[in-house]
Parts: sequence; C-alpha cells; structure tokens
Amino acid sequence: MAWSANGEPAVGSWLGMVVELTGYVVAWAGFALASLAFAEVQNRRAEWPRFLAAWNWTNVVQYTALILLTLPAGLGLPASIASGLGLAALGYALWLEWYVAKTALRIEGGQAALLVGVDLFIGIFINGLVGRIGG
Repeated sequence: MAWSANGEPAVGSWLGMVVELTGYVVAWAGFALASLAFAEVQNRRAEWPRFLAAWNWTNVVQYTALILLTLPAGLGLPASIASGLGLAALGYALWLEWYVAKTALRIEGGQAALLVGVDLFIGIFINGLVGRIGG
C-alpha cells in the first residue's frame, strides 16, 4: 500500500517486490526462532508448535482487519475517523497476538506482552532494512 502513496520504489517494481518478500520471510523466520527460544526459556517447548500455528493464522486475521479498517481512508473518509479506525485495527491486532501467545503457550500476560514486543521490534527493524534497500 505504501507504493500507491509514494510511487514506485527506487530499485524498480520487480526488485522492490523481491526485497519486500525477502523481508517478510526474514521477519517471519526471525520471530519464529525468537519465539522458540522464548518458549524454551519459559519451559513451554511442547506448546510452541501450537503457538506457531496459531500465530500464523492470527497474522491472516490481523492483516485482514488492518486492511478492512484502513481501506476507508482511501475512499475519502474524514482523516480523524480514518485515523481512529486505523488505531482500532492496530490495537485489535496487538491484542489478538497477545491473546494467542498467552493462550497457546500458557504463559502470563506480561510474558505474552514481551513476546508481542519482540515481534514488533523484529518487524520494525526488518521493515527499516527493507525500506533502505528497496528505496
């Protein structure tokens, strides 16, 4: 969606897409490995496969909610309402990931929040790299 507002990446559309997809794979694998290490430290290794499967499906729900609730901004909805919907979508996505981590790994809420924070950090870091590489 950023390309629609910012124009074609400096490296071109095809290479830009390759960079974006590579970034997605690296972020996914990075969090999967980080969550495995986290599960081992918390003595929850046996629950980790269930968590990873639930987290994968949660991503589908999160992206769908983010798209559906931010789409009205592109359709001319007033900025204040569009921003509110975007914030609600982000809040829902974070809550859902927290809930899945807490439930699937059977950990406390603070531990689940830490895991969500790790996911956010990895995502922001990789997104920054992708932005620098892809222009």
